[in-house]
Amino acid sequence: MNLISLDIRMLRSLISVVETGSITETARRLGRTQPAITLQLQRLEELTGKQLFEHSGRRLTLTDDGTTVLTYAKSILRLHDELISQLASQEIEGQVVLGTPDLYAAFMLPSILSVFRKSFPRVQVELNCALSTPLVGLVKRGDVDIALVTRMNDFTGGQVVRREQLVWMTGEQSAAHQERPIPLALLPPGNIYRDYAIDTLERANLRWRIACVSESVGGLQAAAFAGMAVTVLGRSALVPAMREIGPNEGLPPLPKIELLLYKSSGATSKAATALHDYLAHYLRLDEELSGRGAPIELS
Repeated sequence: MNLISLDIRMLRSLISVVETGSITETARRLGRTQPAITLQLQRLEELTGKQLFEHSGRRLTLTDDGTTVLTYAKSILRLHDELISQLASQEIEGQVVLGTPDLYAAFMLPSILSVFRKSFPRVQVELNCALSTPLVGLVKRGDVDIALVTRMNDFTGGQVVRREQLVWMTGEQSAAHQERPIPLALLPPGNIYRDYAIDTLERANLRWRIACVSESVGGLQAAAFAGMAVTVLGRSALVPAMREIGPNEGLPPLPKIELLLYKSSGATSKAATALHDYLAHYLRLDEELSGRGAPIELS
């Protein structure tokens, strides 16, 4: 059997192309040219002896072999990056203020921050939980070093690190979604979760009323648990005793939202850079590739 050696850069390009759906965006993220990324994908096919993509005009779709390589590539990159972080981590120390809504602090960040603490034991992370709009102001003023937030319509800057599917949720035994008007538990005005919920119901000509307003995900969940209301959260926040309500139960589908990662211009320490890069990498890595097998634009 002939042994082959796969370049880490090829695997990173493969993952990024599938995540972004774009060779252009991958080239921008990785600091390479578009032809260089295309060449890496072609070379990866040559080395593996497998067709990884099916071509349809200017679109690419992962084959079964491509999906297999992608799965292993993610594992290989995770171990590779963990090793690099571990080797470099002992000399990095300092304090970093991380801002994020409590929704992400509770359901998305614990496992990532746990691994980060093991890799960078001398970095102290101070968590500041607040809504996305004030957090962007804080990070731009330098009061927060790094912020993971939901993209609002008026936000500028930031790096897209994840896309999250919004879903309707209520208590496991609740029939609140069958009431008319539909009772809603929502975040305060100005939040895109709230805007999407109301706009989607309005377009479907479904009557609604506000039953609960809370800046905390805990308040929204309490209303849902009690059967008082239906709420809208990212699918990652679906917990026991709550259930997702699908279109077959009368509520229209919701869109996805984007999560942005900001870094203050004044956060120049190695500790801040390490946390920022760690979050950017692992949030993308952990995202379910719902587009796996979906067309990829050759743009």
